Amino acid sequence: SLSLQEDPTLERHFKGHRDAVTCADFSPNSKQLASGSVDKSLMIWNLALKTRAYRYFGHQDVITGVQFSPSGNLVATSSKDRTVRLWTPTMKGESTMFKAHTAAVRSVAFSHDGQRLVTASDDKSIKVWSVRGQCFNYSLNQHTNWVRCARFSPDGRLIASCGDDRSVRLWDTSTKRCINCFTDYVGSTTFVDFNSSGTCIASSGADSSLKIWDLRTNRLIQQYQVHSAGINTFSFHPSDNYLISGSSDSTVKILDLLEGRLIYTLHGHKGAVITVAFSRTGEVFASGGTDGQVLMWRTNFDTKSYRDVLQQHGRRSTPDPPPHLSDIHPRVPHLHRPQSAAANSHYSNGLPPCHVASPRVERWKEGKCARGAGWTAGSEIGPGGGGRREEEEEEEEEEEEERGEMNPLDVTGRQSRLDSTLGHIVQQLDILTQTVSVLEERLTLTEDKLKECLHHQATILEDVQEPIIL
Repeated sequence: SLSLQEDPTLERHFKGHRDAVTCADFSPNSKQLASGSVDKSLMIWNLALKTRAYRYFGHQDVITGVQFSPSGNLVATSSKDRTVRLWTPTMKGESTMFKAHTAAVRSVAFSHDGQRLVTASDDKSIKVWSVRGQCFNYSLNQHTNWVRCARFSPDGRLIASCGDDRSVRLWDTSTKRCINCFTDYVGSTTFVDFNSSGTCIASSGADSSLKIWDLRTNRLIQQYQVHSAGINTFSFHPSDNYLISGSSDSTVKILDLLEGRLIYTLHGHKGAVITVAFSRTGEVFASGGTDGQVLMWRTNFDTKSYRDVLQQHGRRSTPDPPPHLSDIHPRVPHLHRPQSAAANSHYSNGLPPCHVASPRVERWKEGKCARGAGWTAGSEIGPGGGGRREEEEEEEEEEEEERGEMNPLDVTGRQSRLDSTLGHIVQQLDILTQTVSVLEERLTLTEDKLKECLHHQATILEDVQEPIIL
């Protein structure tokens, strides 16, 4: 599912914040990157070479959240100073202040039409604001502890929130009521977001787990335990095929959601990673942390092949709702626990992963690119470069062997036979996928009926039982 070009690489390295970087977001046109910090400043990094960054002051305490509006003409920030600000990302950097929370504001996000803002706060409330009217609209109050994060669904009809009460809540914006609550976490829930199609939500926890729920069935469909410390943040790739997560274990990890596995671990930060964010196109992503750095990485994700997968799956799936990762991946929880480096590494062939000295990283100024602090493939990605996956190398070896043994005249015939065989395998896989889907549905129905029978039987036993008189 990854293209065969390159592994993720560190492309830019921004240094300007004087303390930990807490939040980051790309502009819709990917020409700017906003970041907020414990140093109370908002910085707008202009990604074109040889252009200056803007630094804005206005908040009186730590900036906790930042997001560009869908049009890109505004930037919203939240802060521990109990306020939310709307900025114009230009040289002047003028801002408007919103105040209604009575404690630190932990997150801020625009609705996808840009008309509303949603904020989460330590006052245990979620508040919705009008951007045009620049005023507070209404509160959602059922969390019993600090609320860490709140996000609108793509269609704006739902809000997802999470917090220190160890719950993830789903709200209906029309009735302003909580319509669902997930409480499967051991510790506080740190971050929540919808995928781009709005069919699933993911949430991360201080217990280092990442969970994905299908909102159409209200079931946990995937669970990952790949970090060695709490997850602070994550971001869906626009294709919904991948997810990046940042953790207090100082790493950024990339998950392949269709295959349900960890594919990369990136080492670039010297402390906890507090924020990660994909650009709107998914070609790059940013990470920031306690080391005060903002790193920008280039991805290698092949979006065309993903669209092909969706089109093929769409021909054999119901058109409404659209096919998504939950349709392709089995609809049961999958717990992915960390394995040893040798087991997880895509390079491993019984051999230990190679160790390459970390190249020097240049401090960013006047648009210079940093070369280094790189990646490695597999679960253990260390600084350095290079290397291809074991699968690619094996394929190349097989191709070389075939070239050595084959008569050139036989190539066409063998190719056609191979195509025919592969076509047959694909058809059989399609049939198998449909069969598994049907079996899953029948199993779900059987489980539901069994639960009803057991409940009914328990009720009958309670009715039949009479108190024993001694």
